[in-house]
Amino acid sequence: MTKAQDYVETVKQTIKQRDPEQTDFQEAVFTVLDSLTPVLEKHPEYIEANLLGRIVEPERVIEFRVPWQDDAGHFQVNRGYRVQFNSAIGPYKGGLRFHPSVNLSTVKFLGFEQVFKNSLTGLPIGGGKGGSDFDPKEKSDSEVMRFCQSFMTELARHIGPDLDVPAGDIGVGGREVGYLFGAYKRLCGFKNGVLTGKNLTFGGSAARTEATGYGLLYYTQSMLKAHNDSLKDKKIKISGSGNVALYALQKANELGATVLTVSDSNGYVYDPNGIDDKIVQQIKEVERGRIKEYAQQVDSAQYFEGSVWDHDIAYDIALPCATQNEINAKQAELLVKDGVRYIAEGANMPSQTAAIKVYQDHGIYYGPGKAANAGGVAVSALEMSQNSERLSWSFEEVDAKLAQIMHEIFTKSEKAAQEYGMDGNYQAGANIAGFNKVATAMMVQGLV
Repeated sequence: MTKAQDYVETVKQTIKQRDPEQTDFQEAVFTVLDSLTPVLEKHPEYIEANLLGRIVEPERVIEFRVPWQDDAGHFQVNRGYRVQFNSAIGPYKGGLRFHPSVNLSTVKFLGFEQVFKNSLTGLPIGGGKGGSDFDPKEKSDSEVMRFCQSFMTELARHIGPDLDVPAGDIGVGGREVGYLFGAYKRLCGFKNGVLTGKNLTFGGSAARTEATGYGLLYYTQSMLKAHNDSLKDKKIKISGSGNVALYALQKANELGATVLTVSDSNGYVYDPNGIDDKIVQQIKEVERGRIKEYAQQVDSAQYFEGSVWDHDIAYDIALPCATQNEINAKQAELLVKDGVRYIAEGANMPSQTAAIKVYQDHGIYYGPGKAANAGGVAVSALEMSQNSERLSWSFEEVDAKLAQIMHEIFTKSEKAAQEYGMDGNYQAGANIAGFNKVATAMMVQGLV
């Protein structure tokens, strides 16, 4: 075992001892650390400075209670979190997730991933993440508003335009961001750069809603182009039907691909003629319905309960856009059998570690979430720039910048993988390219 490998194992053991129950966090960190050995061998000064030991520990973890009153007059209490992970290259930046599954392990893994995702964008933003185990589903607007106001009462003292700039994530869309911003404004005054994903009427950016889904397709387009391929006439499976999935579907259709599936937490629809993004948008964004309603409206579509990744059909590209750990090793084997050549992640860590190994063992080109779904945070950072300038850019301007950023993210990952003898391993390339910028910043800033 080399000195670098021994050092990585030592850091991993420390994490297991400190946070034995935080399995999501461990999975995210260990995946990155395992790919950094060649970087450490080239830069022994990182080992001497215990850089990994510092980078895997958040700069700050904030946990707080969130009391709120429901419409029946009952008092409820949820937990709130904000993990300010790393500010070496800029203010903390990362979304807020409202979902029953949220706990400290989840928020730490998302915050850790965010550090390297944000680094890959090339924009001056550090990494953080937050949220609550509050579930906005089936809550009234008034209940969501009261919860957001209570949540922000505590969070406000820990954030700011030059300190920490949250955004949305699962369960936090335009409605929630609006309520959070209104609460912050009452507490601290109008600072329109304190949150991103805002409405266009008070400092939001054009193309922010579409950014993650569109960015996923721009990244996928670059990956295919590197192999003398294109999206035209490709068959695609998409999981999810939320914001990311919807706009990935829309852009895929626009670029000439055929999307066969979309899903929600209950099941999925399969349409061999291609999913119509306008119908999905009406069901999910306007009517707030379930995806099974698509099959009730479209004769060629079928609805199935369960996971879309268990459906056995021939297709070319997999775009998981639902949630973490949605693809296991058995489902990854089915992807191989079905002829998939490319996978790009629209969700955060949707592929289990064993599934990723299957991809790599069978030569599937794999774009990890920290690279492929960075479009959302990229446009969030562009929103911050517009807020600082007191200007608003057109949709076309923002979309063009997004496309360029996603192309550069792929190129950085590709070159980093080639530099360290792992040509075609875009996961390792993304980890290394993201790490290098943060590591350099930390080293030159001293003991931070």
